[in-house]
Amino acid sequence: MPDTGGTMLNAFFKSLGQLGDRAILGALFWTILCAVLIFVATGWALWQGLAWAMVQYGGPLSDYAAWTGVLAAVATIIAFWFWWRVVAIAVLQLFADRIVIAVERKHYPEAAASARDLPIGPSIAMALRSLMRALLYNAIALPFALILLFTGVGAPMLFLAVNAVLVGRDLDEMVAARHPHLGLERASRTSRFVLGLVANLLLLVPLVNLLAPIIAAAMATHLFHQRAAGGKV
Repeated sequence: MPDTGGTMLNAFFKSLGQLGDRAILGALFWTILCAVLIFVATGWALWQGLAWAMVQYGGPLSDYAAWTGVLAAVATIIAFWFWWRVVAIAVLQLFADRIVIAVERKHYPEAAASARDLPIGPSIAMALRSLMRALLYNAIALPFALILLFTGVGAPMLFLAVNAVLVGRDLDEMVAARHPHLGLERASRTSRFVLGLVANLLLLVPLVNLLAPIIAAAMATHLFHQRAAGGKV
């Protein structure tokens, strides 16, 4: 079995070296734009909902209806911080082909030639499945996180582990969908977890978190093709 740590580092640095590609920059732009638009739409809907509820059922609180915009903005910022990774990875599924194709054309031209294009329908379906899984698993983890709050670090560590599993699975499936003819088994659980962990740790770093989904998708492509070449990663 190859050294997972060395394999991950190799994939990571190869991915960093390709961030300047036009196709990858385009995928980065559309991923960030769509994710931000989702949060803006969420904030607007929350604002309108709060304003309506305050007027209809607020009673004495209806005098403070003007503050609903501020409350909605604060709630949206908090949601952006906690849910950026979920939304970004889900949105990335729509533009993943650009990243995978760019990496394959540069590093794995034979695989690029035999890959299938993923239509928009399956891409949307993958994105929705990714988002639903993330919501479900995080909802299941929430009660346990509340129990672990007294430990200080227990709750964040739990969510980090849960999302590492989810993201690693999503990224591996995203690349494998272009190469069903290879008939490869899934990456090992360890490999998927480490990939997801790297992605989630990058997502915690301000500014770097904007690049994290792109880096993770490129890494997943390298790991997939290293596995296809004969290594059990």
